[in-house]
Amino acid sequence: MIIARLLCTAVLVASCAFAQEKTMNATEAASFAKLAMAGIDREYPNKPSHVFTGPVDLKTPSQLHPVFFGNYDWHSSVHGHWMLIRLLKSFPDAPFAAEVRASLNKRLTKEGLQAEADYFEASKENRSFERMYGWAWTLRLAMELKSWDDPDAKRWSESFAPLEKEIVTLTKAYLPKLEYPVRCGFHPESSFALSQTLDYARAVKDADLEKLVIAKARQFYGKDRNYPSSYEPSGNDFFSPGLNVADLMRRVLSSADFSTWLDAYLPGLAKGEAGNLLTPVKVSDVTDPQLVHLAGLDLNRAWDMRGIASVLPESDPRHDLLLKSADAHFAAGLSYVDSGHYEGEHWLASFAVYAMTVK
Repeated sequence: MIIARLLCTAVLVASCAFAQEKTMNATEAASFAKLAMAGIDREYPNKPSHVFTGPVDLKTPSQLHPVFFGNYDWHSSVHGHWMLIRLLKSFPDAPFAAEVRASLNKRLTKEGLQAEADYFEASKENRSFERMYGWAWTLRLAMELKSWDDPDAKRWSESFAPLEKEIVTLTKAYLPKLEYPVRCGFHPESSFALSQTLDYARAVKDADLEKLVIAKARQFYGKDRNYPSSYEPSGNDFFSPGLNVADLMRRVLSSADFSTWLDAYLPGLAKGEAGNLLTPVKVSDVTDPQLVHLAGLDLNRAWDMRGIASVLPESDPRHDLLLKSADAHFAAGLSYVDSGHYEGEHWLASFAVYAMTVK
């Protein structure tokens, strides 16, 4: 909470740098790592999202998922692991590093990750498990491991390969059948997953996957106009579906084409007219697992706005407007990360680290 208050204060100082220029320090990283480590082996409470086909499926979360059973649900466990890897990669000599590395060595095993991959093939019902939000974070985790020149990371990446391959295979089979985008402010939303998948495809040089994602992005969103920004947010959003789309399209289009697309998509943005998108949201009850989603929405909007601004010229009035709004959103979201309540603490730190470190 001290970190959050300091950052909130910094945002109010007119002369301060935009938050995306701020480098995460070791104290902040340690705070985030502590939150992730508190949930990584915590099996209950748990929301398994498993389709039970018979008595044979009556298993505990750790029996169903020997690696990703903590942090309340599978996808939160996956991006909790991603966050720990990113923190360890950024702060290899931090006081928390030895504990985190030992935990990951214990968990990211060949046997355990093979079991996670096999889960998707155990029954036809399992093939849509965590589609596509959990899949997106799985590919983000795989990409993080592949980009780290570290002996442990190389071993973890090799062990992770069967699950990575399974998710890529499922994605390539699913996207051609997805005729319409899912537009909502939570897990099934399409554009966030497409952004993550596109980043992964480019990182590993999977040209077929990259081509597929770009084609779907253009099909789904290329002709979007006059986005109804006043309709956001819904009561339990942790995503801005409108800004997620723009954050995807800035990856797909050239800078010039994206600027033109954005003119039509949010035509009043240069004048500060974007419905409710530029106003941070408040959480009325951090103990409610749905209402606390709105803290994640603040962090998600922050990274979306920074991503959008990154491809706009500094002379474009939308550039500074988006960065200032991103600062305010980030500070608002960060103030809820270390709330003392597991409903938010099991996942919000991952969103904060993503907002601070991924471009």
